Amino acid sequence: MLRLSKKADYALIAMKHLAIRPDAGSASAREVAEQYDIPVELMAKVLQRLARRGLVTSHQGTRGGYRLARAASIISVADIIQAIDGPLTVTACSTEAENCEQYAKCSVRDPLWRIRERILSALATCSLQEVCTEVPDAALTDTTAPMAFTRKT
Repeated sequence: MLRLSKKADYALIAMKHLAIRPDAGSASAREVAEQYDIPVELMAKVLQRLARRGLVTSHQGTRGGYRLARAASIISVADIIQAIDGPLTVTACSTEAENCEQYAKCSVRDPLWRIRERILSALATCSLQEVCTEVPDAALTDTTAPMAFTRKT
């Protein structure tokens, strides 16, 4: 099963919180943590990591806190997840290391790497702005809407 880490979940929550602030002002780690019932220390570490990766900027002082470093429309979900969890992986082996005893004989490694690239591409094409846009519940359950995919023949 593919699953985001709890820290990546918290990072997405924090980034959305910063993106939807009407005044685009700073928010402290404490403010974000208390809003979503997340331990303050953990939220502070998540925000510090996002700052080190250049996704948020931090400001000291009484009006200090964190704010987005770029527009929400140009920050991808992939940027946020990889800032926290590092490179996306779907297999224990990687392209750089041949330390698996099955590496030479593995028949699923290459297809799984292609799947990884598709997942990463999907995450990279979804912006933080899209995460902030609420989708009405009716749109999620409307079975009369046409399917938005094509089939290769």
